Amino acid sequence: MRLVITGGGTGGHLFPGIALAEGMLQRFPRGKVMFIGTDRHLDNQALAGKPFTVVALASRALKGKSLLRQLGALLQVPVSVWRAMQLLRQFKPDLVFGVGGYVTGPVLLAARLLGIRTAIHEQNSIPGLANRMLGRIVDRIFVSLPGSEGFFPAAKVRLAGNPVRRELLARAQETAAPHERLTVLVLGGSQGARAVNRLVVEAVGQLAEKNRLNIIHQTGIHDAEWVKSGYNAAAVVARVEPFISDMAAAYGEADLIVSRAGATTLAEVTVFGRPAVLIPYPYAADDHQHHNARYLAEHGAALMADEAELTGGKLAGMLAELLADGEKRRLMATRARELGRPAATEIIINECLALAGAWTKDETP
Repeated sequence: MRLVITGGGTGGHLFPGIALAEGMLQRFPRGKVMFIGTDRHLDNQALAGKPFTVVALASRALKGKSLLRQLGALLQVPVSVWRAMQLLRQFKPDLVFGVGGYVTGPVLLAARLLGIRTAIHEQNSIPGLANRMLGRIVDRIFVSLPGSEGFFPAAKVRLAGNPVRRELLARAQETAAPHERLTVLVLGGSQGARAVNRLVVEAVGQLAEKNRLNIIHQTGIHDAEWVKSGYNAAAVVARVEPFISDMAAAYGEADLIVSRAGATTLAEVTVFGRPAVLIPYPYAADDHQHHNARYLAEHGAALMADEAELTGGKLAGMLAELLADGEKRRLMATRARELGRPAATEIIINECLALAGAWTKDETP
């Protein structure tokens, strides 16, 4: 099996792609995977040392840009498609799989022109512009959350869930070890989130039981120092990191999570079965994080708070209530686990193999 995965720019696009690539190579050790992403630092960091070929393709975003930048992006498309066609001719994949981000468009278009089977994965409740357009030309569309199927041709859609990296799946099966302090894990997404950072530092500083808490806080690259200073001033035990490389360990330690509502993060939260307070990013395309968070909140797996209406004091009240009520946390954890889809990677792999006609005698699992 020879697979090309394309996407990147954010962890929400990269990590499902990595999970799929690793799952395919675990199934077929003699298989080959090429990951076509962007040249952003996050892509390079997340893909470093992985057992597959990594290539960066020049491409630019269209949505939300000025007219001049949109024109520049459109002029870049033919060049990117031509380069993608060269890569695909050299690699000769059985299937090209898009996981989101503006780099996916040229690669999937090139695959279509070359007659190669294609599929995409939509992580969010509300599909982005690129995937809505690509849904018209690809052979298969995988979605993560119920309700997003209606944006695509019904015959192509499969509800599969969001692939979660194998090290996270393995850790999620382990029984959490009891610890003296309750641990709150704070996540703003792979890029960090200044508003969430500020709200959490203010909230934790106001909690009466702050001396009984342990905080693990991923801040993004720009906020680590002032967040660390804020916790020190409030005499809070905190591990502050710009980027958490061992997310499996962080989730394993967490009793409660405060987070944005990116689809990949929510897939991980539900697989681990952790109660959460979700603060959707208010400027996400089509407000998709609000819809993602609402899905968990409506099922009793999380509390949701709109950033515009939230203060440090209000967040402190929400945290205090949950930290003091172990039974409520356990109920939310159960509801979260019920929403988890740990088999997402296997479901997608099986569908992709059938789509690509890759069931050969040498490669049958």
